[in-house]
Amino acid sequence: MHGRSGGDYAIPHRDIGMINLMLAIPTSNAWVENVLANFDEFLLDHAANERKAAMMAMSLVAHYPDRPELMEAMIDLALEELNHFRQVVRIVNERGLTLTADEKDPYVNQLRDHFRKGSERYFLDRLLSAAVIEARGAERFSLIAEALSDSHLNTFYTSLAKSEKKHHQLFLDQANNYFDTRTIRDRLRDWLDIEKNVVKQLPMKPRLH
Repeated sequence: MHGRSGGDYAIPHRDIGMINLMLAIPTSNAWVENVLANFDEFLLDHAANERKAAMMAMSLVAHYPDRPELMEAMIDLALEELNHFRQVVRIVNERGLTLTADEKDPYVNQLRDHFRKGSERYFLDRLLSAAVIEARGAERFSLIAEALSDSHLNTFYTSLAKSEKKHHQLFLDQANNYFDTRTIRDRLRDWLDIEKNVVKQLPMKPRLH
């Protein structure tokens, strides 16, 4: 299904983003306390996530070369995520830490288990799951920023939270380029429930997800 369809059911473009901002379950205070108590471990995981985010964006470029708007947006996103990776690595180095080998992310992998078959449905699920992941990242970076006493780290994570909110909307905008608003809205509700259930069952660790 390409392009936006008209009809009485269509909702304004801006309303799509409003739906996704309402995550179905908030991050607990216990998660924040766990991160603060194991902040070096969190930093290493954070760095890995920024690198993986850049790789994910480039994966979309490679898989959908026939969608020029998506390609341009994802190339820009990959560059921004790499810059975030570089910033986190600087903090890692300042603290005398060493990056670790990549590990599978249970949160992301469990979300991917819900991708549907069929090229168009699979494509929509990739975009909407990414939007939900970015929304969760924005929420958690904001919580970390509020909890940190270090002014430099507070500023850094406040900036990242704002970036994640923009990324969340970016993926919704891309979905809106290729699907009608009812299809996006209905599947987005599914993804919010999926993400809620994944968050509830995962063990609490000092990781971004």
